[in-house]
Amino acid sequence: MSLPEVLLWQRLKARPEGLKFRKQHPAAQYILDFYCHEAWLVIEVDGVAHDMGNGPERDEARGAHLQQRGLRVIRISAADVLRDPDEAVATIVAYAQGGA
Repeated sequence: MSLPEVLLWQRLKARPEGLKFRKQHPAAQYILDFYCHEAWLVIEVDGVAHDMGNGPERDEARGAHLQQRGLRVIRISAADVLRDPDEAVATIVAYAQGGA
């Protein structure tokens, strides 16, 4: 796991607001950074590599595939996690609880 993923996991494994998160969760041919089954929510942490080459197209195809399976996908930039991991978790929890 990358440093931003480790920082998120340190907080998500504490079950914020009672939500259970899994790390490195398999889904079809993908490995999800984090997953909350109760909210059918996929959390992807995007570093700079996601902006390079065919990264954006791959991410879009992956997101579309997951959404077709009924999952919601939230993308969090690694820079935002590094800047304020607690705020990133607050955003994830709000999204999991029905916010957008």
